[in-house]
Amino acid sequence: MTQQGVRWTADQVLALAPDTASRRAGSKLGTAGPWSEAGSSDEGTLWGLCRGSGSTPYQTVIDIADSTGPAYTCSCPSRKFPCKHTLGLLLLWAGGEGTVPRGPVPDWAGRWTEGRRERAAANRTTGGASGTASPADPEAARRRAERRAARITAGAGELERRLADLLRGGLAAAEQAGYGMWEETAARMVDAQAPGLATRVRELGAIPASGPGWPVRLLEECALLHLLDQGWLRRESLPDGLAATVRSRVGLTGSAGGPPLRDRWLVLAQYDTADSRLTTRRIWLYGAESGRTVRVLSYGPAGRTPELTLPVGLAFEAEVSAYPGTGQLRAALGERFTLPAPTRTRPPGVGTLRAATRYGEALRDDPWLDACPVTLSRVIPTPDGDTWQLADAEGDSALPLTPSALSGPGLWRLAALSGGAPVTVFGECGHRGFAPLTAWPEGPGEAVRLC
Repeated sequence: MTQQGVRWTADQVLALAPDTASRRAGSKLGTAGPWSEAGSSDEGTLWGLCRGSGSTPYQTVIDIADSTGPAYTCSCPSRKFPCKHTLGLLLLWAGGEGTVPRGPVPDWAGRWTEGRRERAAANRTTGGASGTASPADPEAARRRAERRAARITAGAGELERRLADLLRGGLAAAEQAGYGMWEETAARMVDAQAPGLATRVRELGAIPASGPGWPVRLLEECALLHLLDQGWLRRESLPDGLAATVRSRVGLTGSAGGPPLRDRWLVLAQYDTADSRLTTRRIWLYGAESGRTVRVLSYGPAGRTPELTLPVGLAFEAEVSAYPGTGQLRAALGERFTLPAPTRTRPPGVGTLRAATRYGEALRDDPWLDACPVTLSRVIPTPDGDTWQLADAEGDSALPLTPSALSGPGLWRLAALSGGAPVTVFGECGHRGFAPLTAWPEGPGEAVRLC
């Protein structure tokens, strides 16, 4: 099947937008009016000239057949990636057969596509050659690992003393001290090369301003941080799987290893989180044959979207390799054998009680886990006072939605999809509640992205 046989939906295209403004602007360009010389090829290239404010139209080229998701370029000066012209051309193509007619690739589009594919082939060749080269000095690597472990141990010891001082002086001191105390402590953890500890310390700083009940939440998080500290300091006595989990939580992620798992992977969800340093994209995949759910991470500089893009609701055949750690769901995406295509596959679901039990079971392997992936079957979004919950259609149990899920448009998309009828919902179930990410109607129908 050529790439032209894989027609995305408008929702899948708009999921690529870096922000709401780009989504709105791209939607306005998703008609034939602004475009001239738009075309497509059997090899998965889209191109078009989009009329702008100047005399020269913008040249937009998209490579849908790229192995890491759609790749694109545009001659417009926008710093957003993808720009509104890219989104508009993709929306035009998603409108149906014939909206972007097939034809020979013009020189200006072909040069970019061929150059990009040649560079990708050269990188794969270089990567393969480097893999057969002589490995780096293992003794030097061992010494570097020992030095970093010593720095982390020193940082963990200092953090233990600071936590003890906080509890000795009383939690009220945290509110009086403000965020500066935590930011300074987090900076010390960065110096100790323990970014995982630094992240958790920064999260502590926001708790005193989080509303009523903050002392309880602060105490709980301090206890979890103390547990992680002690896990690192006593890692030699832990089971191998738990020790790997501790190393990962501290910031030593290791490398994906073990035999790769080949499967047909359904894209369950994709969403981004950002801070001042980094944009992190989380992609959940479900293996149709293995029944496994894995998470793939992709990163981009602050203000830029990560390169890896997998539209929700599509499926593709590929290999993944797991990262070390008991109960670890993170995996690295390896070789792909097919392009993402529409599918009728849906993950099997469970009831709300079983979902809560799954989270409890996951905590045995990773006590610092905020949430675990779960698919709920036959649940109905239902208002509950000032909040909402997902209630079993048959039964009397329900899961509350997380506070963050109540503030976005995803809740109203979910309510509209349900209309009071049962739906299937994939999301993350944790101690804050259930965060819905994707939903399917009870009968035939496409996945609806909620985040």
